[in-house]
Order: sequence, then C-alpha cells, then structure tokens
Amino acid sequence: MRLKPGRPDIATYADRFDVPGAGDDFSVTFLGVATVLLDDGHTAVMTDGYFSRPGLLRVLARPLAPDHPRIDGALRRLGFGPGARSLAAVAPVHTHFDHALDSAEVAGRTGAVLVGGESTANVGRGGGLGPDSISLVVPGEPRTFGGFTLTHVVSSHCPPDRFPGDVTEPVVPPARAATYRCGEAWSILVEHSSGRTALLQGSAGYVEGALLGRHADVAYLGVGQLGVMPEDYIRTYWAETVEAVGARRVVLTHWDDFFRGLDRPLRALPFAGDDLHVTMRVLTALATEQGVHLHLPTVWRREDPWSGL
Repeated sequence: MRLKPGRPDIATYADRFDVPGAGDDFSVTFLGVATVLLDDGHTAVMTDGYFSRPGLLRVLARPLAPDHPRIDGALRRLGFGPGARSLAAVAPVHTHFDHALDSAEVAGRTGAVLVGGESTANVGRGGGLGPDSISLVVPGEPRTFGGFTLTHVVSSHCPPDRFPGDVTEPVVPPARAATYRCGEAWSILVEHSSGRTALLQGSAGYVEGALLGRHADVAYLGVGQLGVMPEDYIRTYWAETVEAVGARRVVLTHWDDFFRGLDRPLRALPFAGDDLHVTMRVLTALATEQGVHLHLPTVWRREDPWSGL
C-alpha cells in the first residue's frame, strides 16, 4: 500500500463510458467490481454476484456476512428472486471476499448453480448450498447453461495477492476477510449460441500462454491493482489476455472502490492501492495502436459490447 493520498477522478474518463446500449433481449450489465450479468432474455449467468460491499472499517474490524437487504434490492432491480425469473449460474472469478462473499446467497435466492473450483464449492457449502446447487469445473471443459457455454481456464491473481491459498473448509459467515482466500483464479470464456464470444477476466493476473488458441470478440478486463504494477507487466497482461484471444472491444472492470455501496455513484479505488490514471494511459495507447475499442461500463445499464463489431 502506497502513501499517495486521494484517488483518481473518474470524471476524467467520462467519454469512455460509451459501451453501446442493448437494443434487444441480449445484454451485459456491469454491477461493480467484477460482477457482470449476461442475459439473452431466456437464460442469464452472472460472475461473482457481489452486492454487500461492506465499508473498509467493517472489513478490517469485523467478520463479514452477506448483507441481505442490499442483495435483495439488487436482485429485485435485476428481476430475479422468489416469484420472479431464475438465474442459471453464478461463477466467481476467484474467492476473495470482494468476489465471493455473496455468491452462495445469490445462487440460493435465484435458483442458480454455483460454478467454480473446490474453493468456490467450500464457499457454497458454508453458505448452505446442497450438492445439486454446486458445479465443480474441470479446467478447459465447457459447461452449458441455456444458450451460454462457459469454459474456465486457469489464471492467476494480480500480485500481490493479500489472501493467497485455497479455501479448504466450508466458509460459514460471518467470517473474517482473510478466510476468503483467493482459491482458484479463472479466465472465463463465454460462447453464446448466437455467435457472441467474450472473455471475463476478473483479476489483473495471467498464466503465460493459457489463452493462446482461444477466441473472444469482447474482453471484460479486470484492472484492480494494475496501475501500481510496472508498465512492462501491464503490457504483458494485455498481450496475454486481449491480444491472445483477439478481442476487438475491451470493457474495463474492477476499477471501482468496492468499499462503497451501489446505492452511491461509483468512484475509483484510492491511489493507496491502485492508480487508474496509469492503467488508462498504458491501455489507451495499446488499444489505439491495435485498433481496439476501449471502454468503461456504466453500472446497472444494459449494454451490448458486440454492437458495431
């Protein structure tokens, strides 16, 4: 953690919040951090499902538990829950609290299957999900939910990983933030029966060569902590994700302050832990050189990142 005060002003990048809006049933909705909802009007799948977003002091001082009113409010706004439509799958990109704290609760409240590795399964077990509601993935093996096919590819968390290791026992909330260890980190490839393809990269880490030979027209690219990494790392991260899959549009995620609730305007992470200005400078140059569209998503807005490609 650095001593530089303040945080980037997200208004600096107002022109980047320009992902095309969704004009039909198919949409992607950004819901903060690395939570995205993909919906074709018949089937919907979601990464993470993180809505509680407890404040920093609470995270440091107290055990964490899902915030039921915040989760219920978010699900109602999205049209899910008892008496409403169901969600097919919740897929945490890894099991740190800012990704997986609410995953089991969201799955249970929407009828979704919780999809991931053994660490995700232990979050689900501790959150009260039964075996039929947990799907253990095999790296590289596709799983289909309606029109969506998800393929989990082994990835890595952006260094430093403050809570490394696996979740080896069921996590029963309330539990300390450190209990939510990283577990398996994933690059999730999405293929839809319509021909749409996407890479969901929740953390700014990579495994060299892991995505070579894969394809995705759109990349939802996690950039948390990326701005405090050396520029060579940032360029390599782009090469191992965006360039590797041949993405033509990149939408940046995990730039927002996840200690602030979704009922307030999103703001960038503070300079103490990240520097969005550095990230935007380097990635804008790379995108311009390679003819890639680079965007920031608008929270709660139904968007169509494939439009115009």
